[in-house]
Amino acid sequence: MENAPPSSPALFFETINAYQRTAALKAAIDLELFTAIGETPATAAELAVRCTAAPRGIRILCDNLTILGFLEKSGDRYALTPDSATILNRKSPAYAGGAAEFLLAPAIMGAFDNLAATVRKGGTTHSELGTIAPEHPVWIRFAQSMGPELVPLDPSRPGKILDIAASHGIYGIAFARKNPALRLVALDWAPVLEVARENARAAGLVDRFSTIAGSAFDVDFGGDYDVILVPNFLHHFAVAECVSFLRKAHTALRPGGRVAIVEFVPNPDRVTPPEAASFSLIMLGTTPSGDAYTFAEFDDMLKQAGFRAAEQHPLAPTAATAIVALK
Repeated sequence: MENAPPSSPALFFETINAYQRTAALKAAIDLELFTAIGETPATAAELAVRCTAAPRGIRILCDNLTILGFLEKSGDRYALTPDSATILNRKSPAYAGGAAEFLLAPAIMGAFDNLAATVRKGGTTHSELGTIAPEHPVWIRFAQSMGPELVPLDPSRPGKILDIAASHGIYGIAFARKNPALRLVALDWAPVLEVARENARAAGLVDRFSTIAGSAFDVDFGGDYDVILVPNFLHHFAVAECVSFLRKAHTALRPGGRVAIVEFVPNPDRVTPPEAASFSLIMLGTTPSGDAYTFAEFDDMLKQAGFRAAEQHPLAPTAATAIVALK
């Protein structure tokens, strides 16, 4: 076409070289560079001493992180951006740098070594079950590295909550800390539950904490739960499996109880918002049949399982969404 805009290779090179951005951020986290800067801007030479690294290496890394938007530079001094100060300084209560250990684990990264083969198959080729294999070690990393009140409860009434695929246990622990009469039951693979148990002990909840070890599809949940939490779980499975699980959860809830799901939920177009929509590619690479489901799909699954009045609640500033439904 005569008036077509000139073609540009910029997007191609930006995408093909994206691994370098990941490597730079991971290096900074490993060196605890963001913590070393803290609240006081510093030179590369000063940071080299604090991080036990070569001044040339720190200078080049800091310049690159400035280009990427993680640091600000004035003269020869580097400072944290507001976002980096919040999520990448270990001294911040909202520190999220530990998630790199999980997100960049070989079990996750390796699933994308031959994505073309995975696309041909329509599911992971990394192993038979990918990251949903029983007691997969990646979930211990997740529990150790990842750190939300979704449903109001009457703090004066004894109650019980089940945290499915509890991992670190933080979701259930957040409920239990605000509700002194609440008992917390965590369900996950046995090695992962050790992390949740440690977190419950640290939170002073050990006397109100118990566990169920095994597959959420196979073990007996018990019953009479006020709330069943389902964080970051359903995206690993096909729709029919999700419905089967939700029916089991429905049976385990008391009348009027709620299920609270935490997921990455794309819009109906499946390409926005990008943080949630792109999660489907991770599921393609790491599971046999998982996906990032839309709210309409979750609503349909919940209705098939007997739930009603499903609502979605964005969990800003994260990309996650909570979906709460009534029995």
